[in-house]
Amino acid sequence: MSDLGNREIMAQNIKYYMDKNNKTRNEICHDLGFAYSTFSDWVNGKKYPRIDKIELMAKYFNVSKTDLVERHQKGNGPQPTRGVRIPVLGRVVAGIPLEAITDIIDYEEIPAQMAKSGTYFALQVKGRSMEPTLHEGDVVIVRQQPEVENGEIAIVLVNGNDATVKEVKEGPDGLTLIGHNVGVYSPHFYTKEQIQDLPIQILGKVVELRRKF
Repeated sequence: MSDLGNREIMAQNIKYYMDKNNKTRNEICHDLGFAYSTFSDWVNGKKYPRIDKIELMAKYFNVSKTDLVERHQKGNGPQPTRGVRIPVLGRVVAGIPLEAITDIIDYEEIPAQMAKSGTYFALQVKGRSMEPTLHEGDVVIVRQQPEVENGEIAIVLVNGNDATVKEVKEGPDGLTLIGHNVGVYSPHFYTKEQIQDLPIQILGKVVELRRKF
């Protein structure tokens, strides 16, 4: 079998076990100490991992190395599943439905199982207000939802401007948007009246960071 064929089989099997275990690329890289760009090359079939890396993944997924290396016949072993591509948006503005935005700068892939749990899009981070948590140019995976829990990071539309990425804290009197880099963005508090009048609109919850090195 060609090297290309081996890479494709490995990529399909990794995707299958990611989907089966509901694991994201970011989680696996964090847990196993892989560089995100290197792991992405394996998942995309661009490169083939070393045997020690294959062993790490096999233990992580609780399978044999063979399950990752060999092609599985239909009905006999795991059937690789395709991930779901979502658009990476350069900006989100008020009045334009997310599905109508044409400022698409790239695409990211999420596990099929994850995609079944809601509607997702990705957004490229602008500015330094969320450093060191998020850097300019990072891509965040966002699940569309109108509310988030206190302390979670959300995509928020303020006063009809471009969407901003901020930590959200809600109290009885209103809502506070918090940047993690206070030198760039001090906490902004909005009353319930301002939330209605400006308006302030939560578009979704940030569920994953994807950073390329």
